[in-house]
Amino acid sequence: MNSQTLLILAAGMGSRYGGLKQIDPVGPSQETVLDYSVFDALRSGFKKIVFVIRRDFETEFREKTGRRFEKRADVRYVFQDLDRLPGGARAPKSRVKPWGTGHAVWCAAGELAQPFAVINADDYSGADSFRRLGAFLATADAAASPAPCCMAGFRLDRTLSEHGAVSRGICSVDTDGRLAGIEECVAIERAPGGGALQKDAAGGVRVFTGAEIASMNCWGFTPPVLPALERELVRFLDARGAEPKAEFYLPAAVAAMIGRREADVRVLPTEGSWFGITYRDDRPRVVAALRDLVRAGVYPERLWA
Repeated sequence: MNSQTLLILAAGMGSRYGGLKQIDPVGPSQETVLDYSVFDALRSGFKKIVFVIRRDFETEFREKTGRRFEKRADVRYVFQDLDRLPGGARAPKSRVKPWGTGHAVWCAAGELAQPFAVINADDYSGADSFRRLGAFLATADAAASPAPCCMAGFRLDRTLSEHGAVSRGICSVDTDGRLAGIEECVAIERAPGGGALQKDAAGGVRVFTGAEIASMNCWGFTPPVLPALERELVRFLDARGAEPKAEFYLPAAVAAMIGRREADVRVLPTEGSWFGITYRDDRPRVVAALRDLVRAGVYPERLWA
């Protein structure tokens, strides 16, 4: 059985939320969303935790978050720096925005010698997702080609905010349950009466049923994907590296690796709850959802008692 690592992407500052939402308490005993993810991952057999953070909040993050887990797992920290790029590439002087989730994973490559899961720090993916990811990674053949990978797939209508539009990766899944492609869709919002819709700048509307599979950056990978990820990052920088706001998204990189037959991604559908904090007005709903899970016995009142 493989030893597994949980890679947590925590470098975002939460501009729409208005603060460092990764360490905002939402649980009944002052737990963060991240606490519940780590708790579920440890219960599912993950032994090592790697945080991708930014240097400007390292001290606060270590003291308020990382220290809680250091007696329970092997905890490491990686920095997502603008000038940390392959092949001697340099960020343009106008660049202030991080390079995106794909770059964040690439920055952590030195800590990812074993099969690993990737999640966002501010998303609740549920215990079922971690069990499925852990079970897949425990038996994945790291020597196989294409590299065996997996993704927890969520119903689109269970991933939307009540308080504004969101971006979602809409997935195409083949008849064998493999991920065939991901379309990054922006400005998706709930539709009156159910489902979802997307409005474009010209006033056009795209309608979703809500049953579509969405990627919420809840992945399982084996180490051979890392060289392929670097090649995709180099291609991205060659094509768009001069753009001050272009981002190297992990779902887009995975889709490209699938197209090049460098990754074989199994979609693991989960009916479990997903929720996240995109806008500050999302917070009361997250607090209530976690309280309900505690009352249902899914979690103890105090996670780290």
